[in-house]
Amino acid sequence: MGSPGGTGTGEVPFLVDGVEAAAVVLGADGTVAWSTPAARRLLAGLDFADGLRAALAAGTGATRAGSARFRAASGTGASLDFRYAAQPLAGNADEHGWLVLLLPRERAAEWEAAQERTQRYTRLAHQAAASIGASLDLVQTTRSLVEVLVPDLADLASVDLAEPVLHGDEPGVIDTTAPKLRRVAVAPSGEAEWPSEVAGIGDLLPEFADSNLLRPVAEGAAVAVSDMAVLAEALGLDGPGLRSIIPEGAHSMLAIPLFARGLVLGAVTLWRTGTERNFDDEDADLLAEIASRAAIGVDNARRYTREHRTAVALQRSLLPRPVTRTAAAETAGTYLPSEGEAGVGGDWFDVLALSSLRTGFVVGDVVGHGLGATAAMGRLRTAVQTLADLDLEPDELLSHLDDLVLSYWPEHDPDDPTSELAAQGATFLYAVYDPVARRCSIASAGHPPPVVLRPGKDPELVDVPPGPPLGVGGMPFEAVDIDLPEGSVLAFFTDGLVERRGVDVGDNMDLLCDVLAENRDRPLEAIGPEVVARLTPARDDDIALLLARTRAIPAAAVAEWELPADPSVVSRARELTSRQLREWGLEELAFTTELVVSELVTNAIRYAGAPVGLRLVRDEILVCEVSDPSNTQPRLRRAVATDEGGRGLFLVAQLTTRWGSRYRRSGKTIWTEQGVEVPSTAALLNAFDVDW
Repeated sequence: MGSPGGTGTGEVPFLVDGVEAAAVVLGADGTVAWSTPAARRLLAGLDFADGLRAALAAGTGATRAGSARFRAASGTGASLDFRYAAQPLAGNADEHGWLVLLLPRERAAEWEAAQERTQRYTRLAHQAAASIGASLDLVQTTRSLVEVLVPDLADLASVDLAEPVLHGDEPGVIDTTAPKLRRVAVAPSGEAEWPSEVAGIGDLLPEFADSNLLRPVAEGAAVAVSDMAVLAEALGLDGPGLRSIIPEGAHSMLAIPLFARGLVLGAVTLWRTGTERNFDDEDADLLAEIASRAAIGVDNARRYTREHRTAVALQRSLLPRPVTRTAAAETAGTYLPSEGEAGVGGDWFDVLALSSLRTGFVVGDVVGHGLGATAAMGRLRTAVQTLADLDLEPDELLSHLDDLVLSYWPEHDPDDPTSELAAQGATFLYAVYDPVARRCSIASAGHPPPVVLRPGKDPELVDVPPGPPLGVGGMPFEAVDIDLPEGSVLAFFTDGLVERRGVDVGDNMDLLCDVLAENRDRPLEAIGPEVVARLTPARDDDIALLLARTRAIPAAAVAEWELPADPSVVSRARELTSRQLREWGLEELAFTTELVVSELVTNAIRYAGAPVGLRLVRDEILVCEVSDPSNTQPRLRRAVATDEGGRGLFLVAQLTTRWGSRYRRSGKTIWTEQGVEVPSTAALLNAFDVDW
């Protein structure tokens, strides 16, 4: 309730909020059991015991406060008015009496002003504790700080941060001669505008002169200045530079650093222009308390900014180019990290070039947010690319991926900060589009189905069997095949696009279909931003959206034959190949393609049996496929000089740009790809390993 202090007279007065007060203990019998020296001095000659007993008896409640008039004990008629506040001792005044504080009425206004200031500053400290640091956004954190300080503590307030802090880095040592501080938040008083000549949000502060007056700020201490001429001299600025720092009409400044974990992140500066009283030690103490809390909030936001920036960079580095064009489709992808405090998540999309001009479309969502989710997404994406390279059907790929998650993925330990999030519970969708058959096969592991927009028709959701999320196990995955005319649009997305608080997911799905229908003729790279803008997602989750517009290989660019398992048909296969290449104007590829076809058909007849399928597909590359009923994968080896065979696939690999094998629902297909350039004679001889 109070504190002792010296008076210079040998007495130790009792101070209440800096104002001298009398303290007495009134016993249960109504007599004064104890009093401070100040009480004896202030109440000397007054018959205050009776008046105080009467005042307390008239009051109600556990504590009593009010006014009382004490008359002189001499009976002269003189009296003195007091303000009192009484607290029962040990919780029961009837047994133990009262502790009473007394103030002369002429001192009451001073005491009440001090009380009001104390209460106001206490409320301000509580308000700061409740509002500052609630966000992990640097700008929002600093804005909350200045809004708390104005107008209760200052007429103008600003926050300046070191440049590295804005990017999430540590600031290093702030040099007062070259602070490189950028203003990030300001607050004027009331409805007034921020002074136009004073540095505003986004402005870089000018370089100050090195001075003893301001150096403590860079070293972690507060500085209060009430002489603007002294401040101007210390700054070493003039003209516009000085006006950008000191507001017009300012008469007192209080600056304190934002100091956290041994780092000076920036500074808070307060100005008084309309308020008459200058800043004092009590103001500095309050600002130091608020600034210390704000500094922790700013540093948390800085570290979150660094992690968020790192996660976004990692996430974007793992995504494919936003716009791709292949023989099967043109695509455009949109990725948006969340704007909330959850941070970057594990949403991703991918476009995979598969064999025989086919294209794979991938979209997935890993549970969780932050670097752990991004790392888990990166590992899952790599696994998908590896499995897709095996040319598996979508449902088979999901089964292998599910087994991988169940068997090999590490368990996430929430108590270990270095443990990344596991992939259990991730949702995933994989689609393979064949531009020759104009058919798309889709399988899902608990992921939202895509939207398909066929030319001249309304958009619709693809009825894909949902399947369980990855890592659940125990249930098979199913694929669905849909026919897609050329120019059809597929929209693959994660749940962050359509899920929003207070809005039914079905309504957003309908809106997505409407937006796609309205923009069906626009370029894909323009449709994605339009979809995001119209759906206005909550952005408390990241968003991945992949749009694909299908292309088709015309029937005239495809030739296929079915051959019996007879060695005599090898020459027939070469003739068919040569004739078809002449029709396509690709005579320059005839020699190498005949060699490839001869080797592949011979192997199919020798090791697999009938029927043998031969197909040629012409696009920007030439695709050659040989199919057979066997499920045995071919193996490339290098034959030694004494071997009579084993050079077939080695020859094929030398004469083509790519080759591989994929399983079909029945049997397998060996495929090759060739560019339009004719191999040189040296290349052909090297393929046969001939020393020419």
